[in-house]
Amino acid sequence: MAAVIGYFGVRGLTDSSQDEALHNAAHVEAVEHGLHFDWEPQVQSLVVHDHSITRLLNWIYIFGHWPVIAVTLIWLLSRHPEVFARAAGAMLLSGAAGLIAFAAFPVAPPRLAGLGMTDTVTEQSNAYRVLQPPAFTNQYAAMPSLHVGWNLLMTMAVLAATRKIWLRVLAVALTVAMDATVVLTANHYVLDAVAGVVLADLGWYLMGHLRNRARRQRPVTREETAHSPPAVVVPPGQGG
Repeated sequence: MAAVIGYFGVRGLTDSSQDEALHNAAHVEAVEHGLHFDWEPQVQSLVVHDHSITRLLNWIYIFGHWPVIAVTLIWLLSRHPEVFARAAGAMLLSGAAGLIAFAAFPVAPPRLAGLGMTDTVTEQSNAYRVLQPPAFTNQYAAMPSLHVGWNLLMTMAVLAATRKIWLRVLAVALTVAMDATVVLTANHYVLDAVAGVVLADLGWYLMGHLRNRARRQRPVTREETAHSPPAVVVPPGQGG
């Protein structure tokens, strides 16, 4: 958790100019338009006037991210340390890549890009600034969406750690809900979410690969040798 706090401390220092962030946001919008992914204003217009829906979306955005990550990591550390190590490592890898992206390609989120969208989280809730104070945020760090990426990592970790159906369904549901919420609250473009998914998948794969390679290269201890089954010797001529 100290590494995660450090990540957001650095993120808060990676301030970007508004002009550059708006210019890059226009590039993202152009790419989305070419791919027919420019859905943000249209989909928010379907829900923005229903305050019961926007309240639910705000709760998901606020309480479905850091609290879920904290609870999941604590559970993994206590019950499934191997999966915890992989998930934490994947968070660090994707977080480092995210910092590079924020510094090299700052992007203004839809709520600040002049699309006429409503910042529902800021306008209708104060809890977000308690969980994530302004000093730890960079409002132009939209690409990639680690709200999406890190929630996906928690889901992959839960799926790897347990066979309990209710836990697996809950993990998937929370990830899908966050994917929709970041767009509907005007905090991210669709492509931001896609980039977050790609980073999370790469981090998860790389940590799995590194841990498997380290396991193969680890020397066998005497204790492991003592507990291994004896080799079966087949006399000549009696083989299958």
